[in-house]
Amino acid sequence: MVSVVQNVAIDCENAYELARFWSGVTGRSLHPEDEPGARETQVLLAEGPVLHFNQVPEPKKIKNRIHLCLRPETSREQEVERLLGLGATLVTDRRNPDGSGWAVLADPEGNEFCVLRSESDRAAMSS
Repeated sequence: MVSVVQNVAIDCENAYELARFWSGVTGRSLHPEDEPGARETQVLLAEGPVLHFNQVPEPKKIKNRIHLCLRPETSREQEVERLLGLGATLVTDRRNPDGSGWAVLADPEGNEFCVLRSESDRAAMSS
């Protein structure tokens, strides 16, 4: 017997607005029943578990112990710029001059996530 991961739950102050941000990040839609003011919302990913947003009364105070790592379809640099335009903020720049590394960003409520190198970025480094 095994367990299947159903969703990745993210506590937040505004479930609907944070889900809208992550919908823009992933290019995936919200659950059709989600609407402004909902205390729980979901972003329906193409594969795997859904992103489930739970509205809680307390704000985030410290660094996440678990976070999402994103591998973009475009270059890492283009994706970082796109996500900053959606409302993310740069937390830590772990990108190296040789092209390796990653960028640590935060969503509008301060939840950290990483942007890794794309497959094309990785292929360019190995050639």
